[in-house]
Amino acid sequence: MVWISRMCWRKYGNFVDNLRLYVRGGSGGMGLPRLGGQGGKGGDVWVVAQKEMTLKRVKDKYPQKRFIAGVGTNSSVRALRGQKGEDQEVLAPPGITVTNDDGMVLGKLNTEGDRVLVARGGQGGSYHSEFLPSKGQTRQIRLDLKLIADLGLVGFPNAGKSSLLTALSHAKPQIASYAFTTLRPEIGKVMYEDHKQISVADLPGLIEGAHMNRGMGHQFLKHVERTRQLLFVVDVCGFQLASKTPFRSAFEAVQLLIKELELYKEDLPCKPAVLVVNKMDLPDAEDKLAELQEQLLNPHEFSHLLPDDMLPKNNMVFRHVVPISAATGFGIAHLKTCIRQSLDKDASMATDSLHRDRLQALRGAVPAKNTLTWGPHRLSLS
Repeated sequence: MVWISRMCWRKYGNFVDNLRLYVRGGSGGMGLPRLGGQGGKGGDVWVVAQKEMTLKRVKDKYPQKRFIAGVGTNSSVRALRGQKGEDQEVLAPPGITVTNDDGMVLGKLNTEGDRVLVARGGQGGSYHSEFLPSKGQTRQIRLDLKLIADLGLVGFPNAGKSSLLTALSHAKPQIASYAFTTLRPEIGKVMYEDHKQISVADLPGLIEGAHMNRGMGHQFLKHVERTRQLLFVVDVCGFQLASKTPFRSAFEAVQLLIKELELYKEDLPCKPAVLVVNKMDLPDAEDKLAELQEQLLNPHEFSHLLPDDMLPKNNMVFRHVVPISAATGFGIAHLKTCIRQSLDKDASMATDSLHRDRLQALRGAVPAKNTLTWGPHRLSLS
């Protein structure tokens, strides 16, 4: 049995997923030449993961977006060794990749408490520097957020992703009959009877060419990287973005979604995935579903429906194909069960793998052959 927490969703108004900051380590303190005293080291600047923090809060709290660490104290007669300057911490949400302006990755914050050093403090003045201190490191950094969720909803606009998120978790994303309603990520959480919580991310809808940054493009695809599994959502009756764009059947939509993920990052389609076939309340939906299921079983026989450059290199095998109607609630309970089974399967596989690795490590630590000596006799143990 599944029950839904109405309070376990968060709406990201004015969502911020990229922030550029100026950071500077503190300067070192002056040395004391006549007594050989050494000045204190300047403070460092760190980016630290904190669970409840958002980039929007950072932006609002520090509109100047400048973070400067403390200066080391000068050496004195009372304290020949100066004290280190105070460190400066930039709190950020987990899921952050920290880069410099050249795109070089300085570090990643995956879990709460992770820390990345972004600007070192200068050395205090000493004999080796003629008692003159050095300045702290200065740089511009970027904090790039990739949402961490159990499931990421993948689909073309108007496939019903936002309606599905509402049905699953009682989150309240904007829903309308036009194509682009999700412009910012939404997170919903499904709570099961055993208190297990699963987070589901509704991300901006893809369009053909998203891997080249068309539409919401990279703003969507980068978030998919951090989700544990994918939840493909397609309209059982097909989809047409605009009058000048071609109509795509449900099967073609699935193939194009896989292709867009593949072109952005080749290993993305390797993630475990569940296919949700939405809008089963529409006329002829059962016939369309049967057609789609046949096509998914024999995708190569229907490859002629798309140009060669739009076909994915490898076909995905979905763990479950679940017909639903987000509008009427049909199939939602079964979908929740399938989602839980899929995530539990991965968790079990990860646990088994960890146990095997630990057992292998223990076996490697035990010598293959031991020799015990007892008095004048030697006993060998194989």
